Amino acid sequence: MSKDKVQIFDTTLRDGEQVPGCKLDAEQKLVIAERLDNLGVDIIEAGFPISSPGDFNSVLEISKLVKNATVCGLTRAVKKDIEVAAEALKPALRPRIHTGIGTSDSHIKHKFNSNRDVIIERAVAAVSYAKTFVEDVEFYAEDAGRTDNEFLAQVCEAVVAAGATVLNIPDTTGYCLPEEYGAKMKYLKENVKGVHRAVLSCHCHNDLGLATANSIAGVVNGARQIECTINGIGERAGNTSLEEVVMILRQHPSLGLDTNINSKLLYSTSQMVSQKMGMMVQPNKAIVGANAFAHSSGIHQDGVIKNRETYEIIDPADVGVNESSIVLTARSGRAALAYRAKIVGYELTKLQLDTVYQEFLKFADRKKEIMDEDIHEIVAATDVAIEKV
Repeated sequence: MSKDKVQIFDTTLRDGEQVPGCKLDAEQKLVIAERLDNLGVDIIEAGFPISSPGDFNSVLEISKLVKNATVCGLTRAVKKDIEVAAEALKPALRPRIHTGIGTSDSHIKHKFNSNRDVIIERAVAAVSYAKTFVEDVEFYAEDAGRTDNEFLAQVCEAVVAAGATVLNIPDTTGYCLPEEYGAKMKYLKENVKGVHRAVLSCHCHNDLGLATANSIAGVVNGARQIECTINGIGERAGNTSLEEVVMILRQHPSLGLDTNINSKLLYSTSQMVSQKMGMMVQPNKAIVGANAFAHSSGIHQDGVIKNRETYEIIDPADVGVNESSIVLTARSGRAALAYRAKIVGYELTKLQLDTVYQEFLKFADRKKEIMDEDIHEIVAATDVAIEKV
């Protein structure tokens, strides 16, 4: 079965860097950009060039560095923004200007003190002007998640006619439910004249913990680009997690969708971004968290030791993790203890294991986790003569 390609638009260096305390210097941005290019990301949003001289220079240097991915610069629907972005993107082999404006009634009234007709005019003017600098122009309808679908379709139709190549439909506040967001994509796919000339894109925030689910609902209903970040970092509760959407599509071949991402680099990329941004990955984070392939329950450990697939739907090696982790705690059973004991050099018979296990439980009740060095002490504390192999 042939699969449709979903493009991965990584905004770690733009939306992700907006997290308080996670500012990157130019050198760090270049290192991450090069890794994203090697990872197989299709589009790297390198920054917001007009926001500061530092951001301008970062976009400029990333444009020189990146060999495979499209390099994208963000702007508002403002001529000067677009001119500055175009200048920063000049060295890029595949430049893209990402411009747009708020489309929800809330944004139109409170942010712009404007009306719908003026918003459409500004959107068209921004896309048309960006088009004089680059062929590839992405339009974002900010707060599309709370925008009336009929008006959103009117805006999209107008900017496609003006030359937009990508239509970004952001759930800016993370408000949508997956069925709502998917239905919005489906509506646009069916009601925007000329939509076949543009790629529909998902840009979802995680305020209600639904960013990944919404993005998947979006591509199931016709979008072919997902905007995301490494580790799901981003403003407030974060953005769609790159590693999550990539592995969901890979683990569900029935969807008929896949990406160009080299999944074996996911874990190391996650660690790199975490280290450079000084933002710890939560241990229970899907795919790349420290506990993603760790098992401490005795029942689970026994199952995984017998056959990894009993409790793991992803082979750790597929995301760059060496192996599953059997964590010894008071909830661990004999199978897990025997497994870890063998790793450190003890081949226990059933009778020996019974004795060592009783000593193990005493240790485990005193410690949160039993380490390899503890196993030597546990064995030594028993009356059983056990030789190391």
